[in-house]
Amino acid sequence: MEEAAKRYLEKKENEFDIETVPRRLFEVLVSQGYHLHLIEPGRIICSLTVPTRLLKGDNSLHGGATATMVDLIGSAVLYTHGVPASGVSVEINISYLDSAYAGEEIEVEAKTLLLGKAIGVVSVELRKKNTGKIIAHGRHSKYLVGSSKM
Repeated sequence: MEEAAKRYLEKKENEFDIETVPRRLFEVLVSQGYHLHLIEPGRIICSLTVPTRLLKGDNSLHGGATATMVDLIGSAVLYTHGVPASGVSVEINISYLDSAYAGEEIEVEAKTLLLGKAIGVVSVELRKKNTGKIIAHGRHSKYLVGSSKM
């Protein structure tokens, strides 16, 4: 079992060198292709057709891509309140409830649950657009840098 874990984690020959990958690459891969449907104070709704670049081995949406969506879109909803910066993540909790596959359209809805002087809490839900079935539900708490008077 240890050997299997070692093979899984060690660099394989002919793969890219991690040091040459640009910073924030995963964020860039996940943040492209959204269609915005609604932006209002405390709420964002957008959709995305799942691209093959975000799939894992079984051709379903990768959990890391889902987590990045919760982070990015959850952070964006804080800007709808006029906060100057989206802050620093304190906690991200995600329940993975179903899968989405390449070419499937998903809808992402982010809502502000709490906006205090130093903390913002948002809810982000990913759904299959054609059925409304929930794929994942996330809750994201952020420390709002620069807003605290401590």
